[in-house]
Amino acid sequence: MALPAESQTRVPSQENLLLDYVHRLEKHREGRKVVHIHLSNLKSFNRREQHVRAAASTFEPLVKELLGQLFTLKNSDLFFVYKSELQHQVETMVQKIKFLFSDDPLVEDESEANPFASWFDAELHFNDIIQLVQGLADVEKAKAKPTMRARMDTRAALKAKQEMGEPLTPDVLGRVEDALSRADLSNLVRRQFICTLDEQMVPEPEFSELFISITNLRETLIPGVNLLANRWLFQHLTVTLDRRMLAMLTKTDSLTISGNISFNINVATILSDDFQNFDNNITAARRGNMILELQKEDMFTDLGAFLFAREFVQAKGYRVCLDGMTYEAMEMLDRERLGTDLVKLIWNPEMIDGGEETHQQVRRLVEHTGPENVVLCRVDNREAVDFGQTVGINLFQGRHIENLIAEDTRRRELLRLKRRIERSEEDEGFYEDDEEMIE
Repeated sequence: MALPAESQTRVPSQENLLLDYVHRLEKHREGRKVVHIHLSNLKSFNRREQHVRAAASTFEPLVKELLGQLFTLKNSDLFFVYKSELQHQVETMVQKIKFLFSDDPLVEDESEANPFASWFDAELHFNDIIQLVQGLADVEKAKAKPTMRARMDTRAALKAKQEMGEPLTPDVLGRVEDALSRADLSNLVRRQFICTLDEQMVPEPEFSELFISITNLRETLIPGVNLLANRWLFQHLTVTLDRRMLAMLTKTDSLTISGNISFNINVATILSDDFQNFDNNITAARRGNMILELQKEDMFTDLGAFLFAREFVQAKGYRVCLDGMTYEAMEMLDRERLGTDLVKLIWNPEMIDGGEETHQQVRRLVEHTGPENVVLCRVDNREAVDFGQTVGINLFQGRHIENLIAEDTRRRELLRLKRRIERSEEDEGFYEDDEEMIE
C-alpha cells in the first residue's frame, strides 16, 4: 500500500485573521463593539473541543445574518465583533454561554479583575483592542516556533531510530496488530486532494485520498520499529489497516467525509468478509463517490484475482484506480485492457532528465491512457506540474498541490476581508458568513 506523505499545508491562524480584521476595522469602528470571552481561563475539563464548539455556535445566527464576525483562538478564547444595536442580544448570548459553564470557578468566582467576558466599544477603545489582539498574535507566533522545531527534531530522531531500529518480525507484527485492534486511528487519517490547475495555478479539487499516515502510526503506536524492513510482513500489516479504514468509513461519526474520495485497499481485502460487510452498510450513492486504489504489486502477484476484484467492485458502482505506476510500467500495461478507471503515475525527475525521447514516450503513454484518466502523484514542486501539463496530464496530487491549496485559501480570505470593507462603505453590512472563515 503506497501511502503519500503527510501534506505540510499552512493556513492563516485565527489570531492572524483577527489581527488583520481589526486593522481593517479601524476606519469603520463607529457603531461597532467587541466582546472577548475568556474561555482559556476555564478549567481544562470545561474547554474541550466540544465545549468550545458549543459556545461558538451560540453566535451562529448573527454571523449567518452578516451582523457579526466570530474568531475562535487557539487558546479557546472567543472574539465577537458586532453592530452596537445588537448589544442586548449579544449580552443574552454571552449569558447563555456563561450558563454552560456555571460550575466552573471562573463563573462562580467572577470578578472585575477576572471576568468571564470583556466588553469594548471599537470607537472608544480601539487602541486597547489592537494592543490586545496584537499581543495574542505575538504569543501564538512565539509558541508555534519552538513547537514546530521540537516536532521536527522529534520526528527526525524517530525516523533515524526506525531506520536502524527493531525489524518487523512475525512476533512484532502480532503486537502491532493487537495494538491496532484497540487503538483509535481516526486521528491518524490524513487527506490529500487530487486537483486540476488553471492557467494561474489555482487548484480545483476533483477528489481526495484518505490514508492512514504510516509515519504517525509508527510514532504513536510503535516507535523504534522499522515497519518497512520486511516487505511481505508489511503487506500483511496493510490488510489490517484496510479493515480499520473500512470500519471508520462505515461509521460516519468517525470521519468527516465530503465529496468524492479514494482510499488504498488490497485485493485480498476486497475478497474478504470485511469488505462485504462494509459494502452492505453503505448506500449505492456513496459507492459512486468512492475510488478504490489497488496496487500494481497486487496485479503482478495474481492477475486473475486482481481482475476478478476489479470487476466485482465496478459492478457495485465503485471506481478503480491502479496506484504506484511508473512510466516504465505503463509501457507494459494497458489501462483499458486492465479495466481500471484511473492510473496514478509516480512523478520522477528522470522523466525530465531523460530528454526529448522520454518526454515523447510519456506523452504517448498519457494520450493512449487518456489524459483525464491519469493522476500525476507525489508532486513536490512546480517542475513536476510543468512537465505533467506539457505531456497532457490534468490531475495532480502531492505536497506542492497542498501548498497551492493553502495559498489559494489565504488569497480568498484576503479577498473576502476586502469585500467586507467595501460592503461596509456601501452600508450593506461589514461581515461575512462563518462558512467563509477559515477554522
